[in-house]
Amino acid sequence: MKRAIYPGTFDPITFGHIDIVKRASFIFDEIIVAVVKKPFKNELFSYKERLNLVRKVTRGIDRIKVEGFGGLVVDFAVKNDINVIIRGLRMISDFEYEFQMALTNRKLSSYVETIFLMPHADYSYLSSRLVKEIASLGGNLNDFLPKVCIDALNKKIGKRHRNKHNY
Repeated sequence: MKRAIYPGTFDPITFGHIDIVKRASFIFDEIIVAVVKKPFKNELFSYKERLNLVRKVTRGIDRIKVEGFGGLVVDFAVKNDINVIIRGLRMISDFEYEFQMALTNRKLSSYVETIFLMPHADYSYLSSRLVKEIASLGGNLNDFLPKVCIDALNKKIGKRHRNKHNY
């Protein structure tokens, strides 16, 4: 059985992420969408919230499991006897960072390979950071996120704005 891991922060999961998951599901027998517990980013959603959103939006996609992990993704892969990490490449600007990460992961474990998938052109510019910015400025998110993520993001952004102005 060919298995792979698609790791990420997914803060929140976008249509671009979902597109990568769907593309990968045609290549692999099982994909573990691995939500990182403690990213080196300031995430808007808690680990549990991100895990729940990912589970909700991938529910109808065949051969997908959603799990969380902490630590190095290569350690998670080896522990689960998986030797493929899937990474999405949106723009050429992603390549340098992703290439460096893939080579580092290979050095940490020669057992694990990285495969790069490109999202559909409609999502090639899309990032979680961008949708959070659009949401904070009151923009329309329908082309970027599933409804469950839009609702969660608007609720979260609204809370932050209210708290910011309540001294």
